[in-house]
Amino acid sequence: MEKYAIPKHLDDPELIGFWTLDEFLVMAVPFIWGIFAQHIVIGLLLSVVLWLSYRKLKAGRSMHWVLHLFYWHLPGRFFGLQVVPPSSYRVMVG
Repeated sequence: MEKYAIPKHLDDPELIGFWTLDEFLVMAVPFIWGIFAQHIVIGLLLSVVLWLSYRKLKAGRSMHWVLHLFYWHLPGRFFGLQVVPPSSYRVMVG
């Protein structure tokens, strides 16, 4: 057995078990909710469905691609962005 693990590529993502960090979080959050809500089977099924859907959405791309997709397609308030009022309502002070 080798003492050190050498990645095949320099940009290989860190793994938690068999999953990348983002895939693990997509699975862990519904599962933990299921434990707290005492619906373990529902949480487990939901985590598997979300994980498979997330893998299909990601399709070999990085987590940042998914974040960029969400940035452009979700409302600005989702990420806490300030909405700039239209120019007709703005007053230039100077």
